[in-house]
Amino acid sequence: MRDDSAARRHREAWAGLRGDGRDGPLIGGPRRAGARPPRYFTVHLDFAATDPAVAREQAVAYAEALGLLRPELALGAAALSPADAWHRAERLFCDAVGPDGERCADVAGHPGFHHAPGPGGLGWGDGD
Repeated sequence: MRDDSAARRHREAWAGLRGDGRDGPLIGGPRRAGARPPRYFTVHLDFAATDPAVAREQAVAYAEALGLLRPELALGAAALSPADAWHRAERLFCDAVGPDGERCADVAGHPGFHHAPGPGGLGWGDGD
């Protein structure tokens, strides 16, 4: 005779999950009462370029064009990387925060300065 105790225990455990007599799903609803806050996602677009400088120029043009079409895009976070090395991504735009809370929309590494000596150390302009 075959020992059926493991299968019997499994059936009894399954039957005992809802011992309160309710029917319905075993999985509860979400713990948050309201809608989830929006999250950021990244889109990766591949294109061909002859060298990294040309690729950067094209990527800036694509990002600026998409920013005109879709103003909700976060252009300050735009980055460029080789297609097979996403871990080597480099920012395309400066995105430094100015004294009034505005952000620099110029390309990364542009001439001028954003840091100066003194309290806060944030300057905004063309530099010396």
